[in-house]
Amino acid sequence: MSEETATWRPGEIVPESGIYECDCGQGHHWSTDVKGHRFPPLPAGCPGGTWSLRMDAHPDT
Repeated sequence: MSEETATWRPGEIVPESGIYECDCGQGHHWSTDVKGHRFPPLPAGCPGGTWSLRMDAHPDT
């Protein structure tokens, strides 16, 4: 699975700090997560199931 298409479920360990979006397709459910923490639950009423990285916290490294 490539870095661009990798997804994680709520409760899994965050692989790298950054901004993550749920897969519901509505584009408005964002979460800023820190490497080593666990992904939070998806927002109430969200039909999505996973988080995917949208912006790396350290894009120049």
